[in-house]
Amino acid sequence: MRQAGVVSAAVDPGLWDDLTWRGLIANSTDADALRAALSAGSVGFYVGFDPSAPSLHMGHLVQVLTAKRLQLAGHTPYALVGGATGMIGDPRDAGERVLNPLDTVQEWVARIRSQIEPFLSFEGDNAATMVNNYDWTAGLSTIDFLRDIGKHFPVNRMLARDVVRNRLEDGISYTEFSYVLLQSMDFLELFRRHGVTLQFGGSDQWGNLTAGVELIRRAAGERVHAIATPLMTKADGTKYGKTEGGALWLDPAMLSPYAFHQFWLNAEDEKVGELLRVFTFLPREEIEALEKQTADEPFRRAGQRALADAVTTEVHGERETQQAKAAAAALFGTGDLHDLDATTLAAALGEAGSASAPSGTGVVDLLLASGLVTSKGEARRTIAEGGAYLNNERITDVEAVPGSGDLLPGGWLVLRRGKKRLAGIQVG
Repeated sequence: MRQAGVVSAAVDPGLWDDLTWRGLIANSTDADALRAALSAGSVGFYVGFDPSAPSLHMGHLVQVLTAKRLQLAGHTPYALVGGATGMIGDPRDAGERVLNPLDTVQEWVARIRSQIEPFLSFEGDNAATMVNNYDWTAGLSTIDFLRDIGKHFPVNRMLARDVVRNRLEDGISYTEFSYVLLQSMDFLELFRRHGVTLQFGGSDQWGNLTAGVELIRRAAGERVHAIATPLMTKADGTKYGKTEGGALWLDPAMLSPYAFHQFWLNAEDEKVGELLRVFTFLPREEIEALEKQTADEPFRRAGQRALADAVTTEVHGERETQQAKAAAAALFGTGDLHDLDATTLAAALGEAGSASAPSGTGVVDLLLASGLVTSKGEARRTIAEGGAYLNNERITDVEAVPGSGDLLPGGWLVLRRGKKRLAGIQVG
């Protein structure tokens, strides 16, 4: 990931209009008052991330990039990783969460902090600050929590929250029911400690966001603000964030930069403009030009290419983006496979499909092991018809046996049938 540079606290008066144009404001408290506050000077804001997994994913990336936008516009970020709230978890419609041990949560806190830090600048007039709500929650007594925080939460309003109401029939624990108190207390603590007056998060967090606003009004008599960003969905209305291998993780050890790049490259034409607005820092005129080109010439996939390059570079850096592009080109015959490093090649072939075979295996058996054919007879016919390739070279001899000089970094061979069907074989 790239490290953000030093940013200035001189505020950008066009921030609100840009956020609106990008579709990043699904809900907000008093929009006129918030717009005025963001134009008047640097606003302290916070966004929180619970360590419910060892990595952030696509949904979190919306929040991370929004925090970066606000900081670039002159506002002051407080990125909260919830060592305390992560011990409990926000209630879900699907049922109770599994509670993770303290040492697991602490490990995930450290990993998530390291993922967030490269996106923000920790220098300059509006330097970012990382905070952990475990610091002010761990030593808080139950009596003080109930007296100072709990008394400001009417139970009837808590019961009216959608996620609580949906869970009442099957049951919801007091632990998850009380999550909103903890998140609201975070806003109050950051308001008192650092003068934070804005919180934002996903629109599924709107109830928690407004509860924090209300707690500060009740407990401190002050007016603060909240913004909810939209939840990202595909054209059919289902959620983004899944690849064939699982969630769209930001950790390269959990999802390779190649697979990450491929995800964005395969975005639906109807969603390219929205994704470019939310996930890139490309200027408006460039995004609108890419939208038009995608509509007029969808076969060129100009929007998807720009999207994949921009987001992969933002998350993993320019080198990994170029490696991902080189791998895609090489796998399909327009680049040199030998230029790829072993890690990128393994990741790309893992996505395409891979198998293993012992040294000295012939091309017919390799094609069968790869799954590109279903029988040795089919393998021989494919070779005879000129449709089988080894490392992008057409196979002409059905008796050929690849040697050590044919192996790519990591001991790989790339087999292809026709133009688009390919697989990797690791020899050893």
